[in-house]
Amino acid sequence: MNNLDLKQKEFPGLRIGVSSCLLGEKVRYNSTHVRDVFLLETLGHHVEWVPVCPEVENGKGTPREAVRLVGIDQKISMVAPKSGIDYTEEMQNWTGSKIKDLLDIHGYVLMKNSPSCGLFRVKVYDKNSIPTRSGRGVFAKGLTDALPLLPVEENGRLHDHRLRENFIERIFAYKRWQLLINEPAKPSDLVAFHTSFKCTLMAHHPNAQTELGRIVARSGSQDFGNTLDEYGKKFMSFMSIVATPKTHTNVLHHLMGFLKNYLDSNDKVELLSVIEDYRVGEVPLVVPITLLKHHFSRNPLPDWVKVQVYLNPYPKELSLRNYV
Repeated sequence: MNNLDLKQKEFPGLRIGVSSCLLGEKVRYNSTHVRDVFLLETLGHHVEWVPVCPEVENGKGTPREAVRLVGIDQKISMVAPKSGIDYTEEMQNWTGSKIKDLLDIHGYVLMKNSPSCGLFRVKVYDKNSIPTRSGRGVFAKGLTDALPLLPVEENGRLHDHRLRENFIERIFAYKRWQLLINEPAKPSDLVAFHTSFKCTLMAHHPNAQTELGRIVARSGSQDFGNTLDEYGKKFMSFMSIVATPKTHTNVLHHLMGFLKNYLDSNDKVELLSVIEDYRVGEVPLVVPITLLKHHFSRNPLPDWVKVQVYLNPYPKELSLRNYV
């Protein structure tokens, strides 16, 4: 597959879990929703949503008594403060059962601050009802414990364009990984996968490509199932590191190196200038990448460059590289 011409049709069945209220469903404790425009009107054109509301699916109606996390003696519980009912065990049991239906998803968007779905800094109240932002929702904790490689993010953090780009890049990378391991894979398949992510890994961490390469090099001399497990864990861990203008610039210069014998002096100056403009924040990443792809399409390239996921990690219609 030539990633210079990647189309979304190559990713059928991309399924993303999501808190139901973010899709406009009135399932919050007060019968409201928190409709997220980006999820519905942009990302929704490229994924199949799997909406979940833990409280409603666990038998709670709307409206309902609000619950919160309470931490006493290092134990975190989900409690309804007015009635005093402790829903912790009930929610944990439901979560364990629900996750069995979510094994084929490729990412999850959770509702921030929710005592069930909040991923980061959820309020935890002490015995004096004084909160600290130190918790994780009961469902979110069960989900991340059971599926540690799954790309997971909160809706609020997706307003940061770099965190948004990182999350969506990860769900497509995770889908690619699942396509590999769900088929009878061979060491050569892992080599091809690793090769296609060379530039992507360089953008996330300077040592990622080398560390993962060592795992790939051992794939023919040890249990291949263990090799895939080890690679998958480290691969998704590196992918969770947010790329920076500095690391992207290093990748852009690396890719430009393959054109040195084909560009005239004016083209070289133009490309170097555009890369520098990106580095200092004057143009978005899409500008130097578009120019590189233009030159790539007109000149012979090594096969491994043609299949670089970095050039098309997700559908261009998502416009995730259009921000400065």
